[in-house]
Amino acid sequence: MTKSVEKTALVLGATGGIGGEVAAELLRRGWKVRALARNPETAAPRWRRPERGLQWIAGDAMNAEAVRAAARGAGLIVHAVNPPGYRDWDKLVMPMLENSIAAARASGARILLPGTVYNFGPDAFAGPGEDAPQNPTTRKGAIRVAMERRLRAVSVEGVRSLIVRAGDFFGPHAGNNWFSQGLVRPGRPLRAISMPGRPGIGHQWAYLPDVARIMVQLAERGEALGAFEVFHMDGHWDADGHAMSAAIRAASGRPDLKVRPFPWWLVTLAAPFVTTFREMGEMRYLWRVPLRMNNARLVTVLGAEPHTPLVTAVRETLAGLGCLPDGAGIPQHRTAP
Repeated sequence: MTKSVEKTALVLGATGGIGGEVAAELLRRGWKVRALARNPETAAPRWRRPERGLQWIAGDAMNAEAVRAAARGAGLIVHAVNPPGYRDWDKLVMPMLENSIAAARASGARILLPGTVYNFGPDAFAGPGEDAPQNPTTRKGAIRVAMERRLRAVSVEGVRSLIVRAGDFFGPHAGNNWFSQGLVRPGRPLRAISMPGRPGIGHQWAYLPDVARIMVQLAERGEALGAFEVFHMDGHWDADGHAMSAAIRAASGRPDLKVRPFPWWLVTLAAPFVTTFREMGEMRYLWRVPLRMNNARLVTVLGAEPHTPLVTAVRETLAGLGCLPDGAGIPQHRTAP
Protein backbone atom coordinates (compact mmCIF):
# COMPACT_ATOMS: atom_id res chain seq x y z
CA MET A 1 0.00 0.00 0.00
CA THR A 2 1.11 3.60 -0.43
CA LYS A 3 2.15 5.86 2.43
CA SER A 4 -0.72 8.21 1.65
CA VAL A 5 -3.26 5.79 3.06
CA GLU A 6 -3.69 6.19 6.81
CA LYS A 7 -4.36 2.78 8.33
CA THR A 8 -7.31 4.00 10.37
CA ALA A 9 -10.78 3.13 9.16
CA LEU A 10 -14.29 4.04 10.24
CA VAL A 11 -16.74 1.20 9.69
CA LEU A 12 -20.44 1.96 9.50
CA GLY A 13 -22.35 -1.31 9.86
CA ALA A 14 -19.73 -3.33 11.78
CA THR A 15 -22.52 -5.29 13.49
CA GLY A 16 -23.77 -6.53 10.11
CA GLY A 17 -22.50 -9.25 7.81
CA ILE A 18 -20.33 -7.41 5.31
CA GLY A 19 -19.38 -4.56 7.66
CA GLY A 20 -18.27 -7.05 10.29
CA GLU A 21 -16.18 -9.05 7.83
CA VAL A 22 -14.47 -5.93 6.47
CA ALA A 23 -13.76 -4.72 10.01
CA ALA A 24 -12.26 -8.11 10.90
CA GLU A 25 -10.10 -8.14 7.75
CA LEU A 26 -8.87 -4.61 8.43
CA LEU A 27 -7.86 -5.64 11.96
CA ARG A 28 -6.04 -8.71 10.62
CA ARG A 29 -4.05 -6.48 8.27
CA GLY A 30 -2.97 -4.08 11.02
CA TRP A 31 -5.52 -1.31 10.66
CA LYS A 32 -7.03 0.60 13.55
CA VAL A 33 -10.80 0.33 13.26
CA ARG A 34 -13.49 2.60 14.64
CA ALA A 35 -16.97 1.10 14.61
CA LEU A 36 -19.95 3.44 14.83
CA ALA A 37 -23.07 1.81 16.25
CA ARG A 38 -26.23 3.00 17.94
CA ASN A 39 -25.75 0.50 20.78
CA PRO A 40 -22.16 -0.78 20.97
CA GLU A 41 -22.95 -2.73 24.14
CA THR A 42 -25.31 -4.96 22.14
CA ALA A 43 -22.87 -5.55 19.28
CA ALA A 44 -23.00 -8.82 17.37
CA PRO A 45 -21.72 -11.93 19.23
CA ARG A 46 -18.48 -11.96 17.23
CA TRP A 47 -17.54 -8.65 18.89
CA ARG A 48 -18.43 -9.57 22.48
CA ARG A 49 -14.76 -10.05 23.36
CA PRO A 50 -12.34 -7.08 23.17
CA GLU A 51 -10.47 -6.83 19.88
CA ARG A 52 -7.09 -5.13 19.75
CA GLY A 53 -7.26 -2.14 17.45
CA LEU A 54 -11.07 -1.90 17.55
CA GLN A 55 -12.76 1.14 19.05
CA TRP A 56 -16.53 1.28 19.42
CA ILE A 57 -18.19 4.67 19.12
CA ALA A 58 -21.82 5.26 20.08
CA GLY A 59 -23.60 7.08 17.28
CA ASP A 60 -26.08 6.87 14.44
CA ALA A 61 -25.24 6.82 10.72
CA MET A 62 -28.22 9.16 10.28
CA ASN A 63 -26.46 11.78 12.40
CA ALA A 64 -24.13 13.74 10.13
CA GLU A 65 -22.07 15.22 12.97
CA ALA A 66 -21.61 11.83 14.63
CA VAL A 67 -20.27 10.35 11.39
CA ARG A 68 -18.02 13.32 10.73
CA ALA A 69 -16.55 13.24 14.24
CA ALA A 70 -15.96 9.48 14.10
CA ALA A 71 -14.20 9.82 10.71
CA ARG A 72 -11.76 12.51 11.83
CA GLY A 73 -8.23 11.36 10.96
CA ALA A 74 -9.42 8.20 9.16
CA GLY A 75 -8.15 7.23 5.73
CA LEU A 76 -11.10 4.96 4.91
CA ILE A 77 -14.84 5.03 5.57
CA VAL A 78 -16.53 1.66 5.07
CA HIS A 79 -20.14 2.44 4.23
CA ALA A 80 -21.73 -0.94 4.97
CA VAL A 81 -24.76 0.29 6.87
CA ASN A 82 -28.28 -0.53 5.72
CA PRO A 83 -31.77 -0.01 7.15
CA PRO A 84 -32.69 -3.10 9.20
CA GLY A 85 -35.07 -5.61 7.65
CA TYR A 86 -35.19 -3.81 4.28
CA ARG A 87 -37.42 -1.13 5.84
CA ASP A 88 -37.52 2.50 4.63
CA TRP A 89 -34.78 2.09 2.04
CA ASP A 90 -36.13 4.99 0.02
CA LYS A 91 -36.09 7.30 3.05
CA LEU A 92 -32.85 6.32 4.80
CA VAL A 93 -30.27 5.03 2.33
CA MET A 94 -29.38 8.24 0.52
CA PRO A 95 -29.29 10.45 3.66
CA MET A 96 -26.88 7.97 5.28
CA LEU A 97 -24.68 8.06 2.18
CA GLU A 98 -24.70 11.85 2.21
CA ASN A 99 -23.41 11.78 5.78
CA SER A 100 -20.53 9.52 4.73
CA ILE A 101 -19.78 11.82 1.79
CA ALA A 102 -19.69 14.86 4.07
CA ALA A 103 -17.39 13.03 6.49
CA ALA A 104 -15.10 11.92 3.66
CA ARG A 105 -14.95 15.45 2.31
CA ALA A 106 -13.92 16.77 5.73
CA SER A 107 -11.39 14.03 6.56
CA GLY A 108 -10.01 13.24 3.10
CA ALA A 109 -10.93 9.56 3.54
CA ARG A 110 -11.93 7.24 0.70
CA ILE A 111 -15.41 5.72 0.88
CA LEU A 112 -15.54 1.93 0.48
CA LEU A 113 -18.99 0.76 -0.62
CA PRO A 114 -20.02 -2.90 -0.86
CA GLY A 115 -21.84 -3.17 -4.19
CA THR A 116 -24.21 -5.82 -5.49
CA VAL A 117 -25.42 -7.52 -8.63
CA TYR A 118 -28.77 -5.77 -8.08
CA ASN A 119 -27.59 -2.86 -10.24
CA PHE A 120 -28.22 -5.04 -13.27
CA GLY A 121 -31.64 -6.05 -14.50
CA PRO A 122 -32.62 -9.19 -16.40
CA ASP A 123 -31.64 -7.48 -19.67
CA ALA A 124 -27.93 -7.45 -18.75
CA PHE A 125 -25.70 -8.96 -21.38
CA ALA A 126 -23.70 -12.07 -20.52
CA GLY A 127 -20.71 -11.27 -18.32
CA PRO A 128 -21.39 -7.56 -17.70
CA GLY A 129 -18.31 -5.50 -16.93
CA GLU A 130 -18.13 -2.55 -14.58
CA ASP A 131 -19.31 -0.08 -17.23
CA ALA A 132 -22.15 -2.20 -18.63
CA PRO A 133 -25.59 -0.56 -18.90
CA GLN A 134 -27.57 -0.70 -15.65
CA ASN A 135 -31.31 -1.09 -15.97
CA PRO A 136 -32.55 -2.37 -12.60
CA THR A 137 -36.17 -3.46 -12.35
CA THR A 138 -36.33 -3.39 -8.55
CA ARG A 139 -36.52 -0.58 -6.01
CA LYS A 140 -33.39 -1.76 -4.24
CA GLY A 141 -31.53 -1.97 -7.54
CA ALA A 142 -32.57 1.57 -8.47
CA ILE A 143 -31.34 2.88 -5.12
CA ARG A 144 -28.03 1.06 -5.56
CA VAL A 145 -27.56 2.72 -8.94
CA ALA A 146 -28.43 6.11 -7.43
CA MET A 147 -25.84 5.59 -4.67
CA GLU A 148 -23.11 4.85 -7.18
CA ARG A 149 -24.08 7.78 -9.39
CA ARG A 150 -23.87 10.08 -6.39
CA LEU A 151 -20.39 8.81 -5.54
CA ARG A 152 -19.28 9.27 -9.14
CA ALA A 153 -20.63 12.83 -9.11
CA VAL A 154 -18.75 13.87 -5.96
CA SER A 155 -15.52 12.25 -7.15
CA VAL A 156 -14.86 15.30 -9.32
CA GLU A 157 -15.01 17.34 -6.10
CA GLY A 158 -12.25 15.29 -4.51
CA VAL A 159 -14.38 12.75 -2.62
CA ARG A 160 -12.82 9.39 -3.51
CA SER A 161 -14.69 6.10 -3.48
CA LEU A 162 -14.20 2.41 -4.16
CA ILE A 163 -17.05 0.01 -4.99
CA VAL A 164 -16.82 -3.78 -5.19
CA ARG A 165 -19.89 -5.44 -6.67
CA ALA A 166 -20.54 -9.05 -5.75
CA GLY A 167 -23.19 -11.75 -6.05
CA ASP A 168 -25.48 -12.97 -3.28
CA PHE A 169 -23.66 -12.92 0.05
CA PHE A 170 -23.21 -15.90 2.36
CA GLY A 171 -20.94 -16.51 5.33
CA PRO A 172 -20.81 -17.53 8.99
CA HIS A 173 -21.74 -14.05 10.24
CA ALA A 174 -24.08 -12.95 7.46
CA GLY A 175 -27.50 -11.59 8.30
CA ASN A 176 -30.27 -11.25 5.74
CA ASN A 177 -29.29 -13.21 2.64
CA TRP A 178 -30.57 -15.92 0.33
CA PHE A 179 -28.44 -18.66 1.84
CA SER A 180 -29.79 -18.23 5.37
CA GLN A 181 -33.31 -17.18 4.42
CA GLY A 182 -33.94 -19.31 1.38
CA LEU A 183 -31.73 -22.41 1.33
CA VAL A 184 -31.45 -23.49 4.98
CA ARG A 185 -33.04 -22.69 8.33
CA PRO A 186 -30.59 -21.08 10.78
CA GLY A 187 -30.29 -22.52 14.27
CA ARG A 188 -31.69 -25.91 13.28
CA PRO A 189 -30.18 -29.17 12.07
CA LEU A 190 -30.37 -29.59 8.32
CA ARG A 191 -33.41 -31.52 7.15
CA ALA A 192 -33.65 -30.40 3.54
CA ILE A 193 -32.30 -27.80 1.13
CA SER A 194 -34.58 -25.31 -0.59
CA MET A 195 -33.53 -24.19 -4.05
CA PRO A 196 -35.00 -20.94 -5.42
CA GLY A 197 -33.61 -21.24 -8.94
CA ARG A 198 -34.79 -22.94 -12.07
CA PRO A 199 -32.95 -26.14 -12.96
CA GLY A 200 -30.02 -25.40 -15.24
CA ILE A 201 -29.88 -21.67 -14.43
CA GLY A 202 -26.61 -20.37 -13.01
CA HIS A 203 -26.33 -18.15 -9.94
CA GLN A 204 -23.51 -15.98 -8.58
CA TRP A 205 -22.58 -16.25 -4.90
CA ALA A 206 -20.06 -14.27 -2.83
CA TYR A 207 -18.45 -15.62 0.35
CA LEU A 208 -18.20 -12.65 2.71
CA PRO A 209 -14.64 -13.26 4.01
CA ASP A 210 -13.48 -13.31 0.36
CA VAL A 211 -15.43 -10.12 -0.37
CA ALA A 212 -13.80 -8.41 2.62
CA ARG A 213 -10.32 -9.55 1.64
CA ILE A 214 -10.76 -8.17 -1.87
CA MET A 215 -12.10 -4.86 -0.60
CA VAL A 216 -9.24 -4.30 1.81
CA GLN A 217 -6.57 -5.35 -0.70
CA LEU A 218 -7.95 -2.84 -3.18
CA ALA A 219 -8.31 -0.10 -0.55
CA GLU A 220 -4.67 -0.55 0.40
CA ARG A 221 -3.59 0.37 -3.12
CA GLY A 222 -4.17 3.98 -2.07
CA GLU A 223 -3.18 6.57 -4.65
CA ALA A 224 -2.75 3.87 -7.29
CA LEU A 225 -6.55 3.97 -7.50
CA GLY A 226 -8.52 6.64 -9.27
CA ALA A 227 -10.99 8.94 -7.58
CA PHE A 228 -13.92 6.68 -8.50
CA GLU A 229 -13.28 2.97 -8.87
CA VAL A 230 -15.62 0.02 -9.47
CA PHE A 231 -14.65 -3.65 -9.52
CA HIS A 232 -16.58 -6.89 -10.00
CA MET A 233 -15.74 -10.10 -8.19
CA ASP A 234 -16.64 -13.51 -9.52
CA GLY A 235 -17.05 -15.35 -6.23
CA HIS A 236 -18.66 -18.75 -6.62
CA TRP A 237 -20.50 -19.33 -9.87
CA ASP A 238 -23.05 -22.15 -9.58
CA ALA A 239 -23.35 -22.93 -13.28
CA ASP A 240 -26.48 -25.08 -13.18
CA GLY A 241 -27.98 -24.47 -9.74
CA HIS A 242 -26.72 -27.78 -8.34
CA ALA A 243 -23.24 -26.86 -7.07
CA MET A 244 -24.47 -25.09 -3.93
CA SER A 245 -26.79 -27.91 -2.86
CA ALA A 246 -23.99 -30.43 -3.50
CA ALA A 247 -21.65 -28.32 -1.36
CA ILE A 248 -24.19 -28.21 1.48
CA ARG A 249 -24.48 -31.99 1.37
CA ALA A 250 -20.71 -32.44 1.34
CA ALA A 251 -20.02 -29.83 4.03
CA SER A 252 -22.61 -31.29 6.38
CA GLY A 253 -21.72 -34.92 5.71
CA ARG A 254 -25.35 -35.48 4.72
CA PRO A 255 -25.46 -36.86 1.16
CA ASP A 256 -29.05 -37.90 1.86
CA LEU A 257 -30.37 -34.35 2.19
CA LYS A 258 -33.34 -33.75 -0.06
CA VAL A 259 -33.49 -30.74 -2.35
CA ARG A 260 -36.90 -29.12 -2.51
CA PRO A 261 -38.23 -26.24 -4.61
CA PHE A 262 -38.31 -22.92 -2.80
CA PRO A 263 -41.92 -21.95 -1.88
CA TRP A 264 -42.29 -18.96 -4.17
CA TRP A 265 -46.06 -19.23 -3.80
CA LEU A 266 -45.69 -18.30 -0.12
CA VAL A 267 -43.50 -15.32 -0.95
CA THR A 268 -46.07 -14.08 -3.47
CA LEU A 269 -48.91 -14.57 -0.99
CA ALA A 270 -47.18 -12.80 1.88
CA ALA A 271 -45.41 -10.05 -0.10
CA PRO A 272 -48.14 -7.41 0.40
CA PHE A 273 -47.81 -7.80 4.17
CA VAL A 274 -44.15 -8.74 4.81
CA THR A 275 -41.42 -6.36 3.62
CA THR A 276 -38.72 -9.05 3.45
CA PHE A 277 -40.90 -11.28 1.26
CA ARG A 278 -41.70 -8.36 -1.04
CA GLU A 279 -37.99 -7.69 -1.51
CA MET A 280 -37.30 -11.38 -2.11
CA GLY A 281 -40.01 -11.48 -4.75
CA GLU A 282 -38.51 -8.52 -6.59
CA MET A 283 -35.17 -10.32 -6.80
CA ARG A 284 -36.67 -13.48 -8.27
CA TYR A 285 -35.30 -12.62 -11.72
CA LEU A 286 -31.78 -13.42 -10.46
CA TRP A 287 -32.92 -17.03 -10.11
CA ARG A 288 -34.37 -17.07 -13.63
CA VAL A 289 -31.51 -15.56 -15.65
CA PRO A 290 -27.81 -16.56 -15.47
CA LEU A 291 -26.37 -13.14 -14.58
CA ARG A 292 -22.62 -13.48 -13.95
CA MET A 293 -20.55 -10.35 -13.49
CA ASN A 294 -17.11 -10.32 -15.15
CA ASN A 295 -14.10 -10.00 -12.81
CA ALA A 296 -11.41 -9.51 -15.49
CA ARG A 297 -10.52 -6.02 -14.25
CA LEU A 298 -10.15 -7.22 -10.66
CA VAL A 299 -7.82 -10.02 -11.72
CA THR A 300 -5.74 -7.58 -13.75
CA VAL A 301 -5.25 -5.33 -10.73
CA LEU A 302 -4.79 -7.93 -7.97
CA GLY A 303 -3.30 -10.74 -10.04
CA ALA A 304 -5.88 -13.22 -8.74
CA GLU A 305 -9.18 -13.18 -6.91
CA PRO A 306 -9.06 -14.49 -3.32
CA HIS A 307 -11.21 -17.60 -3.38
CA THR A 308 -12.17 -19.96 -0.56
CA PRO A 309 -13.11 -23.46 -1.83
CA LEU A 310 -16.89 -23.76 -1.93
CA VAL A 311 -17.25 -26.71 0.44
CA THR A 312 -15.01 -24.98 3.00
CA ALA A 313 -16.98 -21.74 2.68
CA VAL A 314 -20.29 -23.56 3.03
CA ARG A 315 -19.11 -25.54 6.05
CA GLU A 316 -17.99 -22.34 7.80
CA THR A 317 -21.33 -20.76 6.95
CA LEU A 318 -23.40 -23.70 8.23
CA ALA A 319 -21.36 -23.80 11.45
CA GLY A 320 -21.85 -20.07 11.95
CA LEU A 321 -25.59 -20.40 11.36
CA GLY A 322 -25.89 -23.20 13.92
CA CYS A 323 -26.89 -25.82 11.36
CA LEU A 324 -24.18 -28.37 12.20
CA PRO A 325 -24.06 -30.72 15.22
CA ASP A 326 -22.24 -29.50 18.32
CA GLY A 327 -18.54 -30.12 18.02
CA ALA A 328 -18.50 -29.81 14.25
CA GLY A 329 -15.65 -27.33 14.02
CA ILE A 330 -15.04 -24.67 11.42
CA PRO A 331 -12.08 -25.48 9.15
CA GLN A 332 -9.04 -23.32 9.66
CA HIS A 333 -8.29 -23.01 5.93
CA ARG A 334 -9.60 -19.69 4.64
CA THR A 335 -8.62 -18.49 1.21
CA ALA A 336 -6.26 -19.13 -1.61
CA PRO A 337 -4.33 -16.07 -2.79
